[in-house]
Amino acid sequence: MTEHFHFDYIIIGNGLAGLQLALELTSDSHFKDKQIALIDPSEKDTNDKTWSFWETEPSQWNAIIHNSWSKASVITSKKTIGLNLNPYTYKTIRAIDFYTEAKAQLHQQDNIHFIVENVTSVIEGDKVNVTTNQNSYTASHVFDSRVPEEFYSESKHAISIIQHFKGWVIKTDTETFDEDTVTMMDYRLKDGNQTTFTYVLPFSKTEALVEFTYFTEHAVDETVYDTFIKTYIKDYLKIDTYSILETEMGQIPMTNYSFEKFNTNKITKIGTGGGWVKGSTGYSFKHTENKVAKIIENLKTNKAPSSGLFKSKYKFYDKVFLKVLKDDNHKGEWIFQQFYDKNSAQTMFRFLDEESSFSEELKIMMSLFSWSFIKAFFKTL
Repeated sequence: MTEHFHFDYIIIGNGLAGLQLALELTSDSHFKDKQIALIDPSEKDTNDKTWSFWETEPSQWNAIIHNSWSKASVITSKKTIGLNLNPYTYKTIRAIDFYTEAKAQLHQQDNIHFIVENVTSVIEGDKVNVTTNQNSYTASHVFDSRVPEEFYSESKHAISIIQHFKGWVIKTDTETFDEDTVTMMDYRLKDGNQTTFTYVLPFSKTEALVEFTYFTEHAVDETVYDTFIKTYIKDYLKIDTYSILETEMGQIPMTNYSFEKFNTNKITKIGTGGGWVKGSTGYSFKHTENKVAKIIENLKTNKAPSSGLFKSKYKFYDKVFLKVLKDDNHKGEWIFQQFYDKNSAQTMFRFLDEESSFSEELKIMMSLFSWSFIKAFFKTL
């Protein structure tokens, strides 16, 4: 139990965004005198997800990288597209390793306070009042990663679908997997006329994460994922005998909903609750890193923490993409085949990282030229 009840900053949620923000605040001497509380109902001591991302240089996360790959593939019903990722490396981090490392670093800081409680209300006044199921606290500024309740009722007015998935980490008795190549998307196994694909991360020749993923408006029963994972392992990987080491399951909103409207002078929404998940793909790890860096820059220059977090042209691209996926969900396989067949992986990675040039963006848009995209383009103007 902390002895403090007022803090300079309160961070609600010890997920990817909250912990990355806390790490950056404590690594910058500008904030050495700031008292920072992290409030979460969980101790974050289980492996509840896996994050994957790409980068060209070694990063601060190198010590906890679970695996990395230099090659990838995208498989459709018509072709297999091999991708040489150089100079990029595709990397994955297990959430438990991230939580453990982040907490270990933060526990060394005298100005960090972990509070294991459930936040029930956040009210802005002269200070921000944060009430939990056990106590009340105040802060000069609150960074809140919770998804606003309004999203669940208002998202129907935005363009929204869900990336939902379940994965098994399996171990085989014999060498089965190509440990050098990630299967980013395999569209051969489908659930009807929807956008579904299988994702395979090979951790070794005998161990891999096999995940069945939907980009659709509605989730499915857990047994449905299990059925497709079993089928993929048997019919496509040709594996009859294996053991399940771990499972993971999740839902990620893919939407153009305006989460940023909930930002105020003293409250900044972060992470999924701040719209930091890329609407068109669900990627979040590097986007979170970049947005945290921008918040730190804003705080040090006395700007609103949420200033300049989003680039309008990429929000427009995401909106067009989401419109097509929502109106013509069966187009997903064709879209991603065009993406990676007509453009290099390096171009696509720059585009998804929101670092592409206009000429690259034009080429990508032209590779998706179709009546569905023409309609979506004009509907989103």
